[in-house]
Amino acid sequence: MNIFYEESGQFKVASVVQKNDSTYQVDTQHGKRTKVKANHVFVEFEMPLQDFLARVEAEAAEIDTDLLWEVCGEEEFSAGSIAEEYFGHPPSQIELAATLMALYAAPMYFYKKAKGVFKAAPEETLKQALAAIERKKQQEAQIEAWAEELQAGSLPASVAADLKQILHAPDKQSLTYKAFTKAAEALKISAYQLAKQTGGVTSVPQYLLDGFTVKHFPKGTALPPLEMPTYAELPAAEGVTAFSIDDESTTEIDDALSLQDLAGGGKRVGIHIAVPTLLMAADSPIQALVNERQSTVYYPGGKITMLPDNWIAAFSLDQGERPALSIYFDVDEQFQVASPNIRLERVQIGANLRIQQIESLFNRQSGLQAENGEQFAHHHDLCWFYQFALALQKQRNRYDADQPPQYDYGIEFDENGQVRISRRERGAPIDTLVSEMMILANSTWAKMLDDHGLPGLFRVQPTAGKVRMSTKSEAHIGMGVQHYGWFTSPLRRAADCINQQQLLGLISEHFEPRFTHNDSMLFAALRDFDTAYAAYADFQRQMEAYWSLVYLQQQGERELQAVLLKDDLVRIEGLPLLGRAVGIPIDIPPKTRLKLGITDLDADKQLLGLKYLNPVV
Repeated sequence: MNIFYEESGQFKVASVVQKNDSTYQVDTQHGKRTKVKANHVFVEFEMPLQDFLARVEAEAAEIDTDLLWEVCGEEEFSAGSIAEEYFGHPPSQIELAATLMALYAAPMYFYKKAKGVFKAAPEETLKQALAAIERKKQQEAQIEAWAEELQAGSLPASVAADLKQILHAPDKQSLTYKAFTKAAEALKISAYQLAKQTGGVTSVPQYLLDGFTVKHFPKGTALPPLEMPTYAELPAAEGVTAFSIDDESTTEIDDALSLQDLAGGGKRVGIHIAVPTLLMAADSPIQALVNERQSTVYYPGGKITMLPDNWIAAFSLDQGERPALSIYFDVDEQFQVASPNIRLERVQIGANLRIQQIESLFNRQSGLQAENGEQFAHHHDLCWFYQFALALQKQRNRYDADQPPQYDYGIEFDENGQVRISRRERGAPIDTLVSEMMILANSTWAKMLDDHGLPGLFRVQPTAGKVRMSTKSEAHIGMGVQHYGWFTSPLRRAADCINQQQLLGLISEHFEPRFTHNDSMLFAALRDFDTAYAAYADFQRQMEAYWSLVYLQQQGERELQAVLLKDDLVRIEGLPLLGRAVGIPIDIPPKTRLKLGITDLDADKQLLGLKYLNPVV
């Protein structure tokens, strides 16, 4: 005697060795002896095992599942009763077993209630399930069609539309992702390689920029003009003609300077800052945008501005009359600074000086005195400002005449796509005078907020260690000041906007400070700014590193010089690039200049292999 039974959702056949009331001891068709519970057995038969199973499977394949469902009522039924209804006569052993197979094979049609007992699915539920299966089939067909196109080197439009997300923030349940992944796996290449092969990614910079914007600018980087409310007429600054000093690429001019003669030989220094916060109401669209973007993003060959173009045009300190938050200091002939005077006013900007145009005439080598007359607008003013800046450095104990030169490097591109590296001395006279004026304004305003018991986003370094942001003012020992915060770049940084809003609440009856102490919203603003600012800086360094590698490739360099930072980490001289070198002796101290050999260089893979050669004497 043989049996047809169910085990773990599968139908099997076996030869009976021994039978009792609750179990069968059997030999399976594969020769294994086992026990089968009696309630798992549906049919006893005499036919050879394999013949019986083959005939059952053939009969089950012929059963019309839709017809089988139609003959079921709404009540529960046994396999035997529905088999009799379907075949129109008491079922044979083959027909009963085949019916069981058909019922088990169609769980959307028939719900299993107990061993051999079922209930037909409701009509509406069944329609929905069948529609889902059909959709699944269509989706699989679509995935297969897209994957075939991709493998053939073509990029389907639907996949192209989702490509940034597929590469950088994938929805692994999306059809386009599944098709792209399937094609990459079939070709045994990476997702990036497939995107490049099909034209979806044209370059590493595009790939890096796409990844950055998907994460940090999910709504896209383009900014339509935002409505700009009007504001009350500001008083005009009397007798002031200010000037700005910026790089040629700067479009967001945040700050300008002015200088007036005073009786007795002193000077009145004016530091004028763009004031977009005049119109940044707490619940305004522009404030929401600042909260979202946090900062302008810079990278070689481009930038993503924090503010829309129409706001930048309205508040950038371009030539002409502009609204500004001004702070004035009277400075005597010994460069002693009197108490400041702060005004919200209209300032006449007489010139927008560009560093590239004036630095050859104003540097340490060419002299810092306009002895032969002014060679550019405000030349005499810059000479005085530089002497004042040096005096301020000395007052803060930050002047070092013997400091070795340090350089900042910029990445530019010529018309042929060649990478050019520009070099500027860090702490050049122009940089020194501008930075000292900003330190003077920033430290003064930070002290003012603290004196009035107002929080802000301060830059603090109370002890040796890393500079950090804080809502409470503390000393900044690196700069030698007791208070410091960012106020002077409100067109480009959310932190400056917050601090400027706090300041406007002190000096104008038309404004209230935005935050008070222990305001949870200010802590959240600090966190958001810190996070975004760090991420933007990392992206800039990543792009600079890539273009530095391209430069090395274009130049055919095989050796270079670097400064050891720590362990195997080095800073490459002449480039904004860090790397790691093998073979550096452990007894070589940090800051040692080294000669390194290039062992591997691939800009597309962002790979730079370096080995130690010898110290540079």
